[in-house]
Parts: sequence; structure tokens; C-alpha cells
Amino acid sequence: MISLRDARTLVVKVGSSLLTSAGRGLDAEAIARWAEQIAGLVREGRRVILVSSGAIAEGMQRLGWTKRPQTMHELQAAAAVGQMGLVQCYESCFRKHGLHTAQVLLTSADMADRQRYLNARSTLRTLLELGAIPVINENDTVVTDEIKFGDNDTLGALVTNLVEADALIILTDTAGLFDADPRHNPNAKLVSEADALDAKLEAMAGGTGSALAKGGMLTKVQAARRAARSGAHTVIADGRERDVLTRLATGERIGSLLTAKTVPLAARKQWLADHLTVAAKLKLDAGAARALTRDGKSLLPIGVIEVSGDFERGAVVACLDPEGREVARGLVNYSAAEARRIMRHPSAEIEKILGYMDEPELIHRDNLVLL
Repeated sequence: MISLRDARTLVVKVGSSLLTSAGRGLDAEAIARWAEQIAGLVREGRRVILVSSGAIAEGMQRLGWTKRPQTMHELQAAAAVGQMGLVQCYESCFRKHGLHTAQVLLTSADMADRQRYLNARSTLRTLLELGAIPVINENDTVVTDEIKFGDNDTLGALVTNLVEADALIILTDTAGLFDADPRHNPNAKLVSEADALDAKLEAMAGGTGSALAKGGMLTKVQAARRAARSGAHTVIADGRERDVLTRLATGERIGSLLTAKTVPLAARKQWLADHLTVAAKLKLDAGAARALTRDGKSLLPIGVIEVSGDFERGAVVACLDPEGREVARGLVNYSAAEARRIMRHPSAEIEKILGYMDEPELIHRDNLVLL
């Protein structure tokens, strides 16, 4: 039976509804309880990263706002005010257990840029080696719609992949994933264990359950699917359960366990898969799509029927099948202008068309990940 008993590196994501006393500011007592449990896990030799919501909700409380603002600059201002209280609370709670905390603010642009991605990974790994507790949040003060993670469930999964953690624990205000919406169906049953890649899970997930929270059960299921790519299991559990983290770490079954049963992606391919948005697209013919997905081949120019977007050599581009579904993404060997000139041509003609040939493949299979 799969459990978290042997998980050494854990990413714990805590939602806004658990942190903010129904919008009345931070719940310091709840944060203190999680800090105590995490401190116990650290004493056992485990490494823990905390992904925390709550900055905007805390900022709203401090500013006296009763409704979540809609404009970007107001959200950014609330985050800037609230982040101070959030970090202060975590720091004071963990200090009681002799632990240092470290604030880490990220955007999806940090994860998309290869150098910044590697820098973030090195920093987080160093903090864990030092015994510190990284407290991670989206950098809401400067983030824009174009570079938002969208929700902290997604951020938690990306951090899980970033440090190659063993498990992602998503603490929420429900008992876990149900096969129907328990708010409307009294016969809904808790899904105690399932394959994270099971397509039926998304159909079971409902919408957002809180006025303060952004993500719903769907984002949690999608986060579990993303985390599974690096081999991490995901637990979705009620954060109000007594000693929930301690009990999960001992192997007790609480909430929903969504398991990873696939071979983890190599680190470079994991980085490719974790791009949230890819503007540039290559549309493939049926033969090229089949060569990628079934045969594990590289993408050759002759299989491309359309090039969308503007990009330079080395950019991450999406590969679409003839129906427009993204089946893969990878690092392209030629710019958009060059790709348009050589598409539908065999590789032997690249030098004649461009005057040179860097690579015979548009995307080499070593730089390509299937989705």
C-alpha cells in the first residue's frame, strides 16, 4: 500500500481558507499548529517546503476591505501589505521551535527561464540542507496576468517538481476529492486513492469553494497530475484534521491519495513540461504527430504544416496534432522565420534553403517532452 511514510522531502500547500479565519485576518493558532507539526517532521530528518496562500487575504483585512478587489493594482497593493503579516506570523511560529524560515517569491517567468529555474532550485535545495523552512508564495506584488501561476495549487506542484520532492500535500477545507460535489450530493463518496493521471478525476472535481480562495478541487487534481510527472504522490486533505501532517507522515490514510505510477521525467524535460504557457506553436501532420507520440522520434521540418508565433532558436514551442491538441513541446533548433522556410521540406534541403544547416531536426527528441 502506498503511503507517505518513506517520503523524505515534502511540499505542503496551505490554502487561504485555512489561514484567515473566514476573512478576519490570519489564524495565528492554526499556523502555530502547522509549524509545530512541520518542526516534528524536520526533527525526524525530513525536509519540508511550505507553499502558503494568504497574503492578499491578510492585506484585505489590514486595509479594511471586505470584498476581494478586482483590479490588478489593488490586488498587488493588498499582497504587498499582507505579505508582511504572513511572513511575520510564520517566522514567529517557527522560531519557537528553533527553525529559520526563508521567504521565496516566484512567478511563472522565473520557472520558464532556464537560468532562473536552476537558480531557484539551487537556492531551495541549499535552504533545505541548512534546515530552514522555505515559505513560498507567488510574487503577487509584481505579477501580471501574463506571468501568473493562477493559483497556489499549481505553484505547489511546480515547486514539487523543481526540487524533485517525494510528495505534495495540499491542505484545504474539505475532506479530499469526492466522486461528486458533496455540497449538492449527499451520496458523494470520498476517493481514498486513485492514479493521479486518471482522466476521470477531472470530471469529478468541482469549482471554487471559497470567496477568498482562487483554486477549486479541479486545480488540485491538475496539480496532482503535474506533480506525478516528477514521480511525486499527492495527498488532498482537510487541514483542520488534528495533527494531519504528523499522521500522514506516519503512513495514516487521510483524505485522497493521488499516486504517481509513471517513470519520472528527466530534469530537463520536467522543466519543459512545467512551462504554463507557450506562445509559439508548430502544427504537425498526422505522420509527424505519430512519430513523436508513438515512436519517440525527433521532429523533422517535413512534418510541420504551420508555424504560429514569433520565436528565436532555443525557444520552447508547442507541438500540435492535426486536430490542434498539444501533444509535445520542446526546444526548437531554428527561429520562426527559418522554420517557416524549411517546413514541409526534407532535412537534406535545409542547407540549400537557408544557406546552412545547424541541425537536421527542428526539435531533437532529447529536447522534447510528450504531454
